[in-house]
Amino acid sequence: MLTDISIKQVRTDTQFIDYRTPIKFGGRVVNDVVLFNVSVDVETSDGKTGSGFGSMPVGNVWAWPSQLVDTEQSHAAMIELSRRYAKAAAGFSHSGHPLQITHALSASYDDIADSLASDQGLAEPVPKLAQLVAASPIEAAIHDAHGKALGRNSYNLLGAEFISVDIAHFLTDEFKGEYLDQYTSRSPKDRMPLYHLVGALDPLTTSDVMNPVGDGLPETLGEWILADGLTHLKIKLSGDNLEWDVDRVVRIEQAAVESQAQRGCDQWQYSLDFNEKCANVEYVLEFLAKVQERSEAALTRVQYIEQPTHRDLRANPENRMHEAAKIKPVVIDESLIDYESLLLAREQGYSGVALKACKGHGEALLMGAAAQKFGLFLCVQDLTCVGASLLHSASLAARMPTIAAIESNGRQYCPLGNQPWIEGYPSMFEIHDGTVGTAVLDGPGLGF
Repeated sequence: MLTDISIKQVRTDTQFIDYRTPIKFGGRVVNDVVLFNVSVDVETSDGKTGSGFGSMPVGNVWAWPSQLVDTEQSHAAMIELSRRYAKAAAGFSHSGHPLQITHALSASYDDIADSLASDQGLAEPVPKLAQLVAASPIEAAIHDAHGKALGRNSYNLLGAEFISVDIAHFLTDEFKGEYLDQYTSRSPKDRMPLYHLVGALDPLTTSDVMNPVGDGLPETLGEWILADGLTHLKIKLSGDNLEWDVDRVVRIEQAAVESQAQRGCDQWQYSLDFNEKCANVEYVLEFLAKVQERSEAALTRVQYIEQPTHRDLRANPENRMHEAAKIKPVVIDESLIDYESLLLAREQGYSGVALKACKGHGEALLMGAAAQKFGLFLCVQDLTCVGASLLHSASLAARMPTIAAIESNGRQYCPLGNQPWIEGYPSMFEIHDGTVGTAVLDGPGLGF
């Protein structure tokens, strides 16, 4: 096809940013971030050129929790892995649609990761999830460059007139004759509610504030609700301390009721994230029952539950979610690494899917299509994304028809990473009514 691209050059760099406050999830604490940035130059078959950009936090604490490889090792390994993936992309000689190019590149991910693990003497292989995160900024840049070369938004380059293979080529014959334009919107949603993260260390009220940051931003959950007009709260839970988890939700409900009353608001929602720390579904069921006992209103506000048990679904087949999913949608996050894992999750009772741009743009689009086809609950979450990575994540959410809200917790924990982007996209970073203005993400490439 004349719109097919070939890669001409790949450039990479990293950027270190301190967090404003630490974030705790899954028993782990994060205090800073390194962004891996990629620029890709491409040329179409008919001679058009374009340069695309991709950026993603090196989320090793989330993507590679390990008892054998410490966080410094995994962090360094993921940065080097991104560099090697970028080198592989620079040496890719075939042309095609970005979906075809990134799919072909992904066939080498395991071998490159294994070679790196051997070179660095790592005590275990690089997990698949860490591989996806390491490759994601390269893939984003390729999709962005394709759109920039054609002067079109990337989400409008997914139909049969732009790619020579259908979705079945990447998934199964159930998708024969279907293309991703059937599962994405031709323009972004105008505005979307923002999910504000309530981390395990975050103060809820003034009495919880031990060491004020003093930078002018809100210090407590109540202050955040009033400042940003929040209507969606994502609650991080421990998963291994039932009393603490129940009490945390009840205390958040109490703080929210007080602040929302000042706003004159009586409608808001929660999502619950156990970060795979629950031993089994019985923990989830008991937790839900106890929350209902102490605050039925809080349980009513829960929109969905995220990844309560271990990410390795095949190694833990007893962790079936059917009973919990009868109460609230239960979505996979860490478990979702490919189409096979989505099918396995359905079989084990999960009723929803969490998409993340950090797992690869094409993968997110394909998993979003599969989730819609199978009638699964669908949400988009970030990796404490900032700047370009947040705009990328938001563009994905804004183009998936069934997604109602997005995450944007970088503004809480790492606002310095957003500073260079605020002037160009104020509606995405200056929050007043609990929503972000995603209508601006309609430019060439990924939209920004």
